[in-house]
This record gives sequence, structure tokens and C-alpha cells, in this order.
Amino acid sequence: MAYIEPAPIKDKHNPFESMMVRFNDAAKILNLDDETYEVLKRPHKVVIVSLPVTMDNGKIQVFEGYRVIHSNILGPAKGGIRYDLGVHLDEVKALAAWMTWKCAVVDIPYGGAKGGVICDPRSMSAGELERLTRAYTSSLVDVFGPDQDIPAPDMGTGQREMAWLMDEYSKAQGRTVNAVVTGKPLVLGGSLGRVEATGRGVMVSTLAAMEKMKINPAKATCAVQGFGNVGSNTAILLEDRGLKICGISDHTGAYWNADGIDLEKAVAYKNANKGVLQGFTGGDLITNDQLLEMEVDVLIPAAKEDVITPENAGNIKAKLIVEGANGPTAAAADKILFENKVAVVPDILANAGGVTVSYFEWVQNRIGYKWPLDRINRRTDRAMKDAFETVYQTAVNYKISLRLAAYVVAIRKVAETYKFRGGY
Repeated sequence: MAYIEPAPIKDKHNPFESMMVRFNDAAKILNLDDETYEVLKRPHKVVIVSLPVTMDNGKIQVFEGYRVIHSNILGPAKGGIRYDLGVHLDEVKALAAWMTWKCAVVDIPYGGAKGGVICDPRSMSAGELERLTRAYTSSLVDVFGPDQDIPAPDMGTGQREMAWLMDEYSKAQGRTVNAVVTGKPLVLGGSLGRVEATGRGVMVSTLAAMEKMKINPAKATCAVQGFGNVGSNTAILLEDRGLKICGISDHTGAYWNADGIDLEKAVAYKNANKGVLQGFTGGDLITNDQLLEMEVDVLIPAAKEDVITPENAGNIKAKLIVEGANGPTAAAADKILFENKVAVVPDILANAGGVTVSYFEWVQNRIGYKWPLDRINRRTDRAMKDAFETVYQTAVNYKISLRLAAYVVAIRKVAETYKFRGGY
């Protein structure tokens, strides 16, 4: 086997190194040759920008921003933009790579990318955020493009920021370019179903896994860590399918109710309370760490990276974990979960509903025609079910975990495409 063993992983809680652990394991299974291994493990392009922005007090503050294109082998790069104080380059590199594998798993003709700016969006005014977004777009106007790199919302950004990005990019081109970004408001060419798309994909993946495991949704309990767009929509959609949602959380704390959380009240409370659950009285207050270890059938981490670690993986009582967030399980925890027979539907499969509908939004922008919601949901559900079945059968054939199977499916597709396209 022609395979170069990489340097030992130094920090297994580092998201990029966690990604590389899984990548290396899948590469060994696929007997990946040296050339393809070297091409696929490295980002295609890394851009670091300094963004001087006039703040409301009249002073200039310089922000650091990133855009990483991991791959454009399958097509134009695709990935969100994150505004958060914790953004760092290794995180963005990992997220970009995960986007490559995610698009490949659901058979979308995109490569992977990710962007981020180190900032605290909660402490910034709308005007400051607009100036920051336009500065970021202007600095990357030669990187972005509907046939090159197509951004989208991520943590700390949303429709509003994508509208500013589209407008700033369009000004530079001298014409309206809707297809440069997805996750836009509907009036600017956004797609129906996009807001709930990631949560819907998690729901479809959860039900598909439960069917394989013979878990009856009508008798199942579930805890969802994270109550943002992904977590809240996942919880609501799973409750609609019969699951009892006993635990929810956000960064302010977690809430547990064995009789089931009233999700309608939780959403209403969050919306009326500056977007946070702090002070919610529909359940007992516990910590986010405790939520992960509660007695439930299904656990859905839909918050941040590396919340499931070697330290707590052995305490998880759920039979099934479905990853709504990107990278919520540290690589060093995979073996513990596998040995404890906890099934894990990995992020690159479970939360791919978002990029699937983003792809549909891009297609609609390119053809100048809007699809109805039922068509988008039908196509998204079919794509997610087909992807799950492919990954499941790969796991059975190789006798490996669903996570490793998803990487095998993705890397094989990108590697085969690279072979046809070739290098220099």
C-alpha cells in the first residue's frame, strides 16, 4: 500500500486534527495513493484579511478574517461565514474540509470552503456588522463568485449579512449577482425551506437511523444540545414525528423535563428574551455537560465542536447520536462510543440538509425560477435518505462506524474525480 503515515496528532481536541484522524483512517481503508492523499489533505487556498472598520464611536477597529477553500475538485467551493470570538484558522480549515466531504456524501457538485471573522456579533450594532460584512466581501471579491466560491450563513451570521454580501459583491460586478451567496432573504432570491433545511436533514437522518436500529419514534426520548436555528428546528420536526423532547439547551444553560419540553413555549420565550433560554421555566435547570449524559434514546449535539470528548463519552447513555453541529465529537471519543455500541450519524451526513437546499437555491438563481416548498422538501428528503443508505451499506460492508463509512464514501468520490481531472 502506497501510503504516507502523517505526523502524530498533537491535539485531538483541535478540530482540524480531529478531521485529519478520520481522514487518515478512511485513506487507509481506501488504499489512497501518495499523490491523492497529499492533494486531498491540504486546503487549496487560504486567505487571511485585515478589515479596518469604523465603529459607532468613530474609532477604527481592525478585525481579522479568513476564507479557506479546501477543495474545488467537484465544483465551486461552498461554505458558510462564521462571526465569533473563538474563530481561528485551524477551525476554519477543519470546517472547510468537512464541507468538502459533506457535499460529496450527498452527491452535490460543490467543493468545500469556510470563512470566519474574529468578532463578537452580539456586542456590535447593525451598522458595525454591515460595515464589517461589506469590508470582508470587498477584500474577497476576487475569491467569491457563483462559479468559484459561494458563501452562506453560519454561526453569528444570517440572512441579513448574506444580503449585504450579495449587494457589495454585485456593486463590484456592476450587476445583480444573486447566485454568489445562499441563505439570502426570499425577496433577494433565497429559497423556500432554507431556514429549516439543516434541522430537516437531521430529522430525516435520525428517523433513518432509528428505523435501522428498530427504535420506535412514538416511544423514544430525545435531548437536543443547542437551540439555535438547527437545534430548535430539529427538535420541532422530531416532536412532530412522535419523539418526546426531554432536554434542550443554549449557551446560557440546559433545561430538562422528563414529561417533555413544551417547544412552542420555549421558542416563544427565546424570541421574547433576546434570543436566549436563560430563565426559561419549562424544565429543571441543568448544565450543558449534564444534558449530554441524560437517560435518552437519541442525543443531538447541535451547538459547537468537541462537546463529546474522551472524558464524557463513556457516560453517554443515548443509543443514538445524530450530529447537528459540525465536529461535536472529538476524534479521540469515537472509539469509546463505537465500543459502547452508541451509533453516531456523523455531521458530514446528518447536517447536510442545509447545503443541499443551498445547492437548490443556487440552481434556482441560475435558472431564474423558484421551486415550491413541497418540491424542495421532497428532493431534500430523498437526497438525505439516499445518502444515509449509501453510508449505512458502506459501514456494513467494511464493518466500520457510520462516521468512518461517511468519510470513505466522500473521499472515494473526490479521489475518483481528481483522478479524472488530474494535477499538473
